[in-house]
Amino acid sequence: MKKVFCFGELLLRFSPNLQMQWIKENTMPVFIGGAELNVAKALANWGVPVKYSTCLPDHYITKEILTSLQAEGIDTSAVLLQGDRIGTYTLPMGADLKNAGVIYDRAYSSFSFLQPGMIDWEQVLNGYDWFHFTAISPALHPTIVAVCDEALQFATKKGMTISVDLNYRAKLWQYGKKPTEVMPSLVKYCHVIMGNVWSAHQLLGTQLNPLLHEDCEKEFYIEQAQVVSTEIMATYPLCHAVANTYRFSEGDAVRYYATLANKEKQAVSKEYFTENVIDKVGSGDCFMGGLIYGFLQPDFSQEQVINFAASAAFGKLQEVGDATKQSFQLIQSRY
Repeated sequence: MKKVFCFGELLLRFSPNLQMQWIKENTMPVFIGGAELNVAKALANWGVPVKYSTCLPDHYITKEILTSLQAEGIDTSAVLLQGDRIGTYTLPMGADLKNAGVIYDRAYSSFSFLQPGMIDWEQVLNGYDWFHFTAISPALHPTIVAVCDEALQFATKKGMTISVDLNYRAKLWQYGKKPTEVMPSLVKYCHVIMGNVWSAHQLLGTQLNPLLHEDCEKEFYIEQAQVVSTEIMATYPLCHAVANTYRFSEGDAVRYYATLANKEKQAVSKEYFTENVIDKVGSGDCFMGGLIYGFLQPDFSQEQVINFAASAAFGKLQEVGDATKQSFQLIQSRY
């Protein structure tokens, strides 16, 4: 089976129960996460050989984290040990990372001090077929942009398939560069791009129909996904597939579906609906993992790929924590 390499910052998520419950009970759940790690965990859970690369301080907390990842089947040999701290963020249980309530504390983390030349990409990428990163890393610092570019150049030379998740985190883009000044130079290496019509506009400057809002008809959303996907594939010639997700909150309920376009056609997933969500964090990462998994299956059609990814993402909404533990069989049973 083909092997996947994921690169990005590992984070600890603090999830306090508000109304002062975390203070009264002296407890606060801590989850090991990070968008790229969540993808790696999903793939490992489904039996895909996966290696994860990040930068962490060399202390006992890191060693326990790495031991836990190795127990899940993730190769951590590409983790660089240096620096002084692990980045964190705080988000109440059930909240959304896009929500303004997220509190980041990742300045001066080990990962933030990465520079080109620190990771031996020639060595760590050897034997791997797919390279995955997200738009979160380039949002942190110009030197991380340079590290991403360095990694992408090596991945390209090795003939790897390259994917990117267009995660847009407004709170992270604070070093004087607009996302549209940074991301196109990285996305030009990519073969598979995942996001939605809004994040593509914010990160790549793609067109955004002024009539688009959260009360539009489903057919209009699907049409706009095709328009944006076509624009992306025309702008970035290496890209052969663009996935767009639609997740709409209706009170406590969520409606979810997704599209997958190639140069010939666009496939639309089954639509899902739930009245209750346990944890929204990691749903998009789970989708990305499902997308990669689907593309790695030689017998999966375009429809099977997008349905597997959408089902996986929807199922993640019912799981506590950052990464999925859903079985392949459970995911397939929903479509």
